[in-house]
Amino acid sequence: MNGKYEIRRFSAVSEGNDGYAEAETWSRAVSFGFHESTRTPDHVAKALATYEADGRVLTGVYQTGPVAPSSMPADVPVATFATFRKTLNIGFGRTLESHMVTAVTVRTSHRRRGLLRRMMSEDLSLAKEDGVAMAALTASEGTIYGRFGYGVASFERTVKVDTTARFSVRHQPTGSVEIADPKTLLELAPVVFDRVHRITPGSLGRQDWYRQLASGSLARDGKEDPAIKVALHYGPHGDIDGYVSYKFLGWDTEPYTVEVVDLVAAGNDAYLELWQFLGAIDLVERVSWDEAPLDDPLTWALTDPRCIDSSDSRDMLWLRILDVRKALEARGYPADGQVVLEITDPLGLTAGTFALRTDGGNAVVERLPETAEADLTLDVSALSSIYLGAVCPVTLTAAGRIRENTPGSALLARQMFAVERATHCLTHF
Repeated sequence: MNGKYEIRRFSAVSEGNDGYAEAETWSRAVSFGFHESTRTPDHVAKALATYEADGRVLTGVYQTGPVAPSSMPADVPVATFATFRKTLNIGFGRTLESHMVTAVTVRTSHRRRGLLRRMMSEDLSLAKEDGVAMAALTASEGTIYGRFGYGVASFERTVKVDTTARFSVRHQPTGSVEIADPKTLLELAPVVFDRVHRITPGSLGRQDWYRQLASGSLARDGKEDPAIKVALHYGPHGDIDGYVSYKFLGWDTEPYTVEVVDLVAAGNDAYLELWQFLGAIDLVERVSWDEAPLDDPLTWALTDPRCIDSSDSRDMLWLRILDVRKALEARGYPADGQVVLEITDPLGLTAGTFALRTDGGNAVVERLPETAEADLTLDVSALSSIYLGAVCPVTLTAAGRIRENTPGSALLARQMFAVERATHCLTHF
């Protein structure tokens, strides 16, 4: 960095601990980078407490020389980056430890100086050296992360559901739904989510903040949200296997709308019955949800599927394989076969030619000589996209993202990389 900048890494700590002032200043730089209003000291303290609970490592790029007169002081980072580790459900009940990247910012006046590339490259190299096979992030812009080997691996959509007389779900309830004190989710939310996490391909373990959001204890503005209401789903044997956290948007919003804050269901019946509850709320004409799945059972359960208005589908989870052999051998496969993959990598972490052989649901991966002929040639970003089964290799071949050297190999890869149910990630970070 030509001696003008230095990178510092340190752990997130809560108020009262050594290093808090540095973490607090770093947090304010992140808020500035995402155009947030200046956070109050209380908001910063609450956020850093959740970061500490997650074990976040914070990275900042700092100016080493004199700063411009009257500008931000040198202890405020000009670029930020944070990571923590959670498990990723990779299908068929298997999970893989993943390196979650978040809080990526570069101050406008310090862009185009290689700061992001330096932070990302060094961090991913360190994660690979630590034995982690996968990195993940959610992107505020769609053009940044492909050049670092990330690929879109899951999608979500915003839905607006008409819950007037048109709304009818073709489902006979097997359980029941009851209103609960929102604060019960401080304990219950992680327990219920863990059940969902174990059965949902694409699911990532959640950070501590989620239970506080769902319970109304800590909203995005750093304050308690008294508008939050909560309903729990009880299975046929009385166990709690789902919940919905929601709030009414007020009488000034027309049509009268309930907004889903968090909807978590560990089974098909629980999911449909929570929707039946939402559709039956008095005086409400619409239910909106920003994190609904693209392949949504509700669509097919409704008597009138046009009750759902969805015009906002978007990418959600981006993955970046760090170790091809470890990542591919970790997951299960529904189809037997062999495909030879020639992988390119803009950062040089995973490039090579690999034979993927699957038998009885398991895989063996062998690194081949560079001269070996490949069935498919693709960038690590494309391999990361097809890894969870939500992106089709045949489609990427048609788009020119994968080169099919052996006819039919893209279709074989599609069959091999399929997962048991629709991929969906409910964890933003």
